[in-house]
Amino acid sequence: MRYGFLIDAYETERIKVLSAWSLFLDQDLPVRTHPTDRRGRSVHEQMVHQCVSEDTWFRTMLDIDVGAPPLPKVEARLEFMRRYAADSAARLTALRGTDETWWEVEKPFFDIQRSRAWIVVRRLNHTAHHRGQLLAVLRMLGRQVYSNYGPTADTGGLMQNHAPTIYPYENLEALLEGEKAGGQKRSLPGTGGKPVTERP
Repeated sequence: MRYGFLIDAYETERIKVLSAWSLFLDQDLPVRTHPTDRRGRSVHEQMVHQCVSEDTWFRTMLDIDVGAPPLPKVEARLEFMRRYAADSAARLTALRGTDETWWEVEKPFFDIQRSRAWIVVRRLNHTAHHRGQLLAVLRMLGRQVYSNYGPTADTGGLMQNHAPTIYPYENLEALLEGEKAGGQKRSLPGTGGKPVTERP
């Protein structure tokens, strides 16, 4: 199908969200980019926003309702991960059941009309934007950062130096089980003494 790449992209993006969330500790949820500036969402608020906004977009713009509350009963890190994993899995199943005509139907996008394909692209961008904010918070906390799209300073540095891509877990099932057990992420090699930016 012409739009199958968007379904594939959503599948990987949901795993990237959960991988990013797995890098935080429970006590990190109140952390925000500046402790006295509420304009920057806390880690907790980012998780709430991801769950609520994705549910809203899918229900109102894409006509996909998973029939579940977007937020967990207990707003704790692992519970957010379980809720988002379940809901995004249901959305993925619904997307896999679509045809090309479904993607080309125009729907309201705030105050304009756009095709569902266009809306899904914007949703993916929206999710990546907020995930990037969370990865920046991890750096502010002095934490290691696993791959999200490719190598990081903690997986060996730059791609041109043959740094590997290392995700915290092999798959989504291992991620949820590992976090339930208190965290069982893969080990990271660090920079190996090589530059981590193009301007060392």
